[in-house]
Amino acid sequence: MANDVWASGKAYDGYVGRWSRPVAERFLHWLAPRPGADWVEVGSGTGALTRAVLATAEPERIVATDRSPDFIAHLSGTVADRRVDPRVGDGLALPAEDGSADYVVSGLVLNFIPGPDAALQEMRRVARPGAVIAAYVWDYAQGMQMIRAFWDAAVALDPAAGALDEAVRFPLCEPGALLDVLSGAGLVEVAVTDIIVPTDFIDFDDFWTPFLSGQGPAPGYCASLDEAALTRLRERLRDTLAPNGGAIRLTARAWAVRGTVPESSRTR
Repeated sequence: MANDVWASGKAYDGYVGRWSRPVAERFLHWLAPRPGADWVEVGSGTGALTRAVLATAEPERIVATDRSPDFIAHLSGTVADRRVDPRVGDGLALPAEDGSADYVVSGLVLNFIPGPDAALQEMRRVARPGAVIAAYVWDYAQGMQMIRAFWDAAVALDPAAGALDEAVRFPLCEPGALLDVLSGAGLVEVAVTDIIVPTDFIDFDDFWTPFLSGQGPAPGYCASLDEAALTRLRERLRDTLAPNGGAIRLTARAWAVRGTVPESSRTR
């Protein structure tokens, strides 16, 4: 059974949060939002996308939502900006008013919400006619190399781990599926692009230690292993990625998708 724990802001940043910041910046460059807009963010986490919006998009307001009270507390304690309104809330029942946003965005979260079709309808509910709805997710199947290397090693040692692999669990995380889910929500001008960022680790410990954080599917799997199995997994990864020590240089790819609410749309 998957163990998708997302609670500690510090642990998340050490695991994948440090890579989500450059992805957020490139996502907004692609989105090219207009200044002075109202935003709703679905799954704000530790605030990588929130900060990027503040830094580059000149928003009027950002309603930053996350189902984790700990993440919202982390965001509230680290982002001091009157334009940010942090709210605890689920992606299927957003704590935001009907038709209140010009941009509804979600970073690295859409695949974790049960029922992406329902999530898109909820995003449409809070969007105004003409608003942009956009999201990005990791390419777990091929492009998120640190996680791909982890599951390839885990499955080689324990075939049952294959059921926990994000590439298996989240078929949404590829271009065709993302285009389909936004088009199915009635959005127009739907487009997709890839975002690739470097993920460099100073040594194997820098790569491995975050997998012991308990945050997310792969670290959750590590937490389920006994000491001997965890050691076998660690050493297999070391032999694969850094047999002679030194830095590990990988890349991470995310898929970004956007669509526009038709101007004729009205809040239901």
